[in-house]
Amino acid sequence: MRVKVCGITQEEQLLQLPDAGVSFAGFIFYPKSPRYVLRHMTTSQIKKENKLNKVGVFVNASVDEVLQMVDECRLHMVQLHGDETPKFCEKIADYISVVKAFRFSETDNIGYRVQEYMDYCDMFMIDTEGVGYGGTGKKINLEKLHGVQVGKPYFLSGMIEPGDAKQLNEFAQLPEAKALFAIDISTKFEVLPGIKDINLIKNFTQQLK
Repeated sequence: MRVKVCGITQEEQLLQLPDAGVSFAGFIFYPKSPRYVLRHMTTSQIKKENKLNKVGVFVNASVDEVLQMVDECRLHMVQLHGDETPKFCEKIADYISVVKAFRFSETDNIGYRVQEYMDYCDMFMIDTEGVGYGGTGKKINLEKLHGVQVGKPYFLSGMIEPGDAKQLNEFAQLPEAKALFAIDISTKFEVLPGIKDINLIKNFTQQLK
């Protein structure tokens, strides 16, 4: 099972991720986030990493801002985590693979919410609803995905923590997990915002099937 670590802010830790079993590194380009990467790393430092798939996370940025960072950091994917419209996603998807993030409440119909984006994005991110953007502090309820056919490869997020490996392995056996592309982890694997616990991450990836 692939793992994405989001909110990377330290070059030293970025270089340790491949050996920790991580496939994707998420860099947050949202200035209001405590994990805003350009507060800690330069675009050149991000650009030279070539052992990971680099995902740029943006919140209601302009097309020009997104594409500038794609070029300067040599990103492989863009994750749109704000209120971006399908047409906005399409403009970015003409240039690079797009992951559209959705924050779902307990009562949301997941299949219905993603429909209008189906033709304009390459992948989806399933996250939990909260105030503002980014990490919500609410844990994903995997039962909400039972019987749901997302229709696109998707990242699974929502306060996933080190003790969730067994539950995720069980979920991965279900038909609705056929499109599960990767597990997205962040807050529960940190010492401080943006400072990861590499040993926790490595132990977690080793437990996933």
